Amino acid sequence: MTAPDDDVVELATKMFGLARNGDTETLTAYLAAGVPPNLTNDSGDTLVMLAAYHGHTETVTALLAAGADPNRPNDRGQTPIAGAVFKGETDVVKALVAGGADPSAGSPSAIATAQMFGQTELLALFEQH
Repeated sequence: MTAPDDDVVELATKMFGLARNGDTETLTAYLAAGVPPNLTNDSGDTLVMLAAYHGHTETVTALLAAGADPNRPNDRGQTPIAGAVFKGETDVVKALVAGGADPSAGSPSAIATAQMFGQTELLALFEQH
């Protein structure tokens, strides 16, 4: 397997930064230009995972609208919704649930994470879906 072109690596790095920083407008422009919404970094983190973990609800919603998979785990088996639960990002969790995220997916799951941290509001939300 050949190493990726430096320009491709630079673009991917920029995309992960946009997701991490919640730059929804710029990121969606790149998605519209053909950047894959399920792009992953060397740890298996998707753009959705990074946006969710850093609390960017609008970015998460835009990525889901562009076709990003809300349930794709990273290399450690963690899902975006479990990361958002861990970080206490309730609005992101709600956006992910609305976008089809499965709170029982991953290890630990969002349900297990919410139970661990006593987040009863989120557990009630998960029971509704």
